[in-house]
Amino acid sequence: MYPSALTAMFIVFAAVLAGPAWIAAAEQEDTPIDISSRRELFVDRHLIDRLDGARLVLHHPQPREVSLTFDQPWERNVGYMTVFRDGGTYRLYYRGMLGNKDEDCATCYAESQDGVHWTRPKLGLFDAGKERGKANNIVWRGPPSLENMTPFRDDNPACPADQKYKAVGGVKWVTGGLWAFVSPDGIHWRKLGEKPLPLAGNFDSQNVVFWDAVRGEYRAYWRDHRRGDNKVPDGRDVRTAVSKDFITWSKRQWLDYDPSRSGATARDQTDDPSGDHHQFYTNGVQSYYRAPHLLLGFPQRYSDRGWTASTDALPGLEHRRKLAAKHAGGGRPTRDGTALTDVMLMASRDGQRFYVWPEAFVRPGIQRAGNWWYDAGCNWYTWGLVETSSPYEGAPPELSLYVTEKENAQAATRLRRHTLRLDGFASVHATLEGGQLVTRPLVFSGSRLEINFATSAAGSLRIEIQHKNGRPIPGFELAECQLQYGDQLDRVVSWKSGPDVSELAGKPIRLRVELKDADLYAMQFSQPKRITSDNE
Repeated sequence: MYPSALTAMFIVFAAVLAGPAWIAAAEQEDTPIDISSRRELFVDRHLIDRLDGARLVLHHPQPREVSLTFDQPWERNVGYMTVFRDGGTYRLYYRGMLGNKDEDCATCYAESQDGVHWTRPKLGLFDAGKERGKANNIVWRGPPSLENMTPFRDDNPACPADQKYKAVGGVKWVTGGLWAFVSPDGIHWRKLGEKPLPLAGNFDSQNVVFWDAVRGEYRAYWRDHRRGDNKVPDGRDVRTAVSKDFITWSKRQWLDYDPSRSGATARDQTDDPSGDHHQFYTNGVQSYYRAPHLLLGFPQRYSDRGWTASTDALPGLEHRRKLAAKHAGGGRPTRDGTALTDVMLMASRDGQRFYVWPEAFVRPGIQRAGNWWYDAGCNWYTWGLVETSSPYEGAPPELSLYVTEKENAQAATRLRRHTLRLDGFASVHATLEGGQLVTRPLVFSGSRLEINFATSAAGSLRIEIQHKNGRPIPGFELAECQLQYGDQLDRVVSWKSGPDVSELAGKPIRLRVELKDADLYAMQFSQPKRITSDNE
């Protein structure tokens, strides 16, 4: 249904009464979004004008095999892990400890050729103490002590060869700030400069820096303590800054959230029925490699509701009571018996404002010995996403991400791989009864529309291309669209006239998508893949 003439007149009249602000907002909302030939994911409401009988849903990665059990003598208090694919090698970095003091921290390294089976190379770089010698996988030790060294591969075209790998690490009250490190091979590291980076914060978490190829700048995200106001609560939160050269950085900013982040303060341990007590312990922000204009974050949500009736039902009650009975500074009970963590998902188009999914992306899971803890290495996200082969022959690759777990609070930490379909973080979903998505006005380049979608055997999906005003374009009406069903990452949508949409490129259009027992994860306007001969 489209607005009647009377409705249209009412809208104009309301705009006149509301004044320039209303008109400006309406015009901005109606300004076409230029998506060019980018892959667009439905991880937020950026492209959505309205949903009728359909909704945005979050999808959860599925646990797979245990990748590593951290049982070496130097692998105490394992944490703050990083993973990325580097050519044919998957690299994993993580914190280890040879003792219980800050100076005992070490950064360790493991590698894999498939993202599934991992090994610890004996690098011979640092002495692990006593009779352990240098037959270990430690890549950094020494002052200043670093409990959270987080490496990345620097894909800046101007990056010097001896700095191809960079890392940041440090905690304000231990190292004086966040230090930068560089390496030519990801194994042999050195400090960059004699001072920490010019970024202020506590840094007592996993802080990340990476090269943003779309915007041509380095982006930093780190942990600091935010003093609450009427919009954001007091507690752990995330700051950001950017740099063109990794040396000079912009003014730091707090992240903005949509919807506004809510939660209890560090001092508020009341039992809120909403359960919405959280702070961001880590941020996990990264550029999504299949849609690099899109920044995804996987923050560690820190939640402490104090001791409640449900705490009595969680695993390890006796040990939990002992932890809670201890007292920190000021005579307050420690959080170790009551605080909990899980992994969330958030998405940004500008790197500063993030759409935050309110529900957990990775939950603690079914209660068992050792989980539903804060300090026991449970449910901690490893920074990074990698592509791995599917276990099904002939199926496309899938995404792998890694999460820590423990059998019990005293046992060795384990790293478990989880998998998700490519682009499959969230989708527009409708039941078999049917629903529709209508996009905001778009401008694209390309000659065909590809979709990442899935239906049931009885489900379906059809797409109509409309003028900006919502009027169907002849030849691209819903009734003309070939019925789409199946489960595919790159299905080319076609109409009775064929798949060619090049005549509409560069013009403002809308998409109307009809779904029945179907999910739409992503879409992309593209050019047909050119097939070359052996002689070319």
